[in-house]
Amino acid sequence: MTLYGYYRSSAAYRVRIALNLKGLEVTQVPVDLAAGAQREAGFKALNPQGLVPVLETDDGERLTQSLAICEYLDERYPALPALLPADAAGRARVRGLANLVASEIHPLNNLRVLGYLIGELELDEAAKLAWYRHWVHEGFSALEAMLSSEQTGRYCHGDAPTLADVCLVPQVYNAERFDCDLAAYPRLRAIAAHCRELDAFAQASPACQPDAR
Repeated sequence: MTLYGYYRSSAAYRVRIALNLKGLEVTQVPVDLAAGAQREAGFKALNPQGLVPVLETDDGERLTQSLAICEYLDERYPALPALLPADAAGRARVRGLANLVASEIHPLNNLRVLGYLIGELELDEAAKLAWYRHWVHEGFSALEAMLSSEQTGRYCHGDAPTLADVCLVPQVYNAERFDCDLAAYPRLRAIAAHCRELDAFAQASPACQPDAR
């Protein structure tokens, strides 16, 4: 398999974690988002959205959208550690937590949006950071409350990492990079710390990627 990604992309980071949890080997092809490589015709031929990640499977399929890719890996390799619980209610809870991050927090704070705030809307750096931190705190406040459930264990759902943790850790990394104050989220921080103790998460971190700077 081949993964087209960028070392700081939260979405690509999620897929790297999922691949590592599954113990799957992948060839990585860096796409320099900061330089605009995602807008070039060659990459647009892989993904018309001009977004990473793109996973090219052993069968030649090209898959996009990180959560869809993670669920593909879970279905394609079911004998390996599961990213979703076995019960329907558990799966729904994990998907809900994952989507809170991937669909509610991240889209408001990704590179395209921050670039638009600075470029077209001509906001200064302070205003951009205020925007970023506001939406992180909105999402993390809700997530912290949801993690107060008895279904939460060492990880977001029970005592094994799931798709929810796969989404959480990259978002925590980005929040830390933008100096968000996370003191109000002890459960969230504890879960992220537990995840980072696992090789699957540690080796997926931006610092360990071939295009890291």
